[in-house]
Amino acid sequence: MDLNLNEEQRLIVDSAAEFLAAHSASERVRSASSPPGGWDEALWQGLAELGWCGIHSPEAQGGLGLGLVELALLQEQLGRRLACVPYFDGVALAATALRALADQPAADAALQSLASGEQCFALALPEPDAAAPSAQATPQGDGWLLQGQWPQVGSAPVAQQLLLPALQADGAWGLFLVPADAPGLAVTAQPAVDATRLHGSVTAENIALAATQRIAHGPALQALLAHTRCIAAIALAAEQVGVAQQALDLSLAYTLERQQFEKPVASFQAVKHRVGQMLVAVETARSAVYGAACLADTRPSPDALLRAATQAISEATEAALYCTREAIQLHGGVGFTWEYDPHLYLRRAQASSQRLAPLRWWREQVARQLLDAAA
Repeated sequence: MDLNLNEEQRLIVDSAAEFLAAHSASERVRSASSPPGGWDEALWQGLAELGWCGIHSPEAQGGLGLGLVELALLQEQLGRRLACVPYFDGVALAATALRALADQPAADAALQSLASGEQCFALALPEPDAAAPSAQATPQGDGWLLQGQWPQVGSAPVAQQLLLPALQADGAWGLFLVPADAPGLAVTAQPAVDATRLHGSVTAENIALAATQRIAHGPALQALLAHTRCIAAIALAAEQVGVAQQALDLSLAYTLERQQFEKPVASFQAVKHRVGQMLVAVETARSAVYGAACLADTRPSPDALLRAATQAISEATEAALYCTREAIQLHGGVGFTWEYDPHLYLRRAQASSQRLAPLRWWREQVARQLLDAAA
């Protein structure tokens, strides 16, 4: 597998890095992440104008028709700059699910509005291995009556459309497309350790929905959500690589500037070794992410996709946690202060490590798969 970027992909990386350096610098991130935090509407509009919201959406739905590799490249740069936009929740999660349902009029229209950046979307993924759903959908006339709660939905406070799974009376799951301003729907913003992202608790009280608002159900929905979780894990892993890379860059810049015994701290062997270990972690994670993204674009089997996603999210999360912790140490006394940026990246790395599921859950799924195959 050739993981070298082609000319078009290098152009995406360079233009994204340049744009985000200008429009998502540290000062702007700090301003956007101030209470209530996590939302830079002007930056979101800029991403929409560049076509990024439809990076992997089909051209028929107004997207660019590119693949997961290109999405991962953008995610890496967004993570590097801690962009305060609902990009991961809207594009990596919601758009991935809607792409598979584009043959339905409601899903098709939703994907078009998402690809254009006209509306923000949020998908409430069920908790891994959830035994008792907290939301139910019951038939009512020609439509549905939705009631329940979905805790910790990423970007819910700024989303205009919500994708909400619920248990139907026949015991199967259904996925419902619900406007955020629907009567009976309430979204409560939740504080988080990472202020550059928004989360919310969604509550539905007897919301009447049309039949067309159920866009997926049954075993097909279970497979769709499992696929979406794996694709989102690769995208989130790419973002973690960006976090790790920026932690490395910040550490290198500071140790080159900081003087001790009339020499840059970066010239000391102990510091060189620590920075070198950070670089190895970053490059190892990047290779795992790019490999998983390339594989995902070939439409692999669910088992192969799960293994690739697990490797990517494991390597990238460990790299992000390691590099951000090292960055704080290599910054010395100022590394613990609010004025310097390492703590912002540590918060993102830590929050993202639990975002879709803990690493132990991903590894357990692969272990079960391998053991079942051996049996």
